[in-house]
Amino acid sequence: MSATERYTATRTSIRTASIMVLFTVVFTTLMSGTYWLTRPAIEASQLQERMRLINELLPASAYNNALLEDFVELGPTPELGLDRGGRVYRARFDGQPAALILESVAPDGYAGRISLAVAVNIAGQITGVRVTEHKETPGLGDYIDPRKDRNKQRPWVTQFDGLSFAQVSEARWKVSRDGGHFDYMIGATISARAVTHASARALAYANTHRNALFAAETGSRL
Repeated sequence: MSATERYTATRTSIRTASIMVLFTVVFTTLMSGTYWLTRPAIEASQLQERMRLINELLPASAYNNALLEDFVELGPTPELGLDRGGRVYRARFDGQPAALILESVAPDGYAGRISLAVAVNIAGQITGVRVTEHKETPGLGDYIDPRKDRNKQRPWVTQFDGLSFAQVSEARWKVSRDGGHFDYMIGATISARAVTHASARALAYANTHRNALFAAETGSRL
């Protein structure tokens, strides 16, 4: 290759590399700008979704603190199925403990992990359970999610509402097929069993750790 050809090839390579670098810089700048422009809207939407969930779990009349700002972080917590930890929100009324909202995971769903949110009031009663993520069989096991339950008058998951271990002993927090207290749908026992057991574990954790959870500093990690 002659010197002229080598020079031309070098210029072409440099020009091509410069174009690619310029494209990368422009693309990155545009993506970054889009992220920062849309970030407030995304965060607002996430907060709205969290409040929607909390309103399903706990009556608004039960607390008067800024609930989403009153929380503690959990490290890995096997009792709740949280391999990487999670978060507990704390509801208070006039500064006094009112309820805890815990993240929990049932690892033994039919199609894998089932994520839950469970609210437990200061009296040790569950005020609400909601499935927040699952991969159960559509049309069969997905009745654990009230949005997909065909029984809109009394979704399956609402049977936990208002119950404590004083009313239903911990040993009976099982589906009726296993000799327990709770109903299930034939053909989808595994899904119901997983949610029932996870709800019992969340209730037990709240009862055991209530004082420590309410006493911890906001945003701290336990």
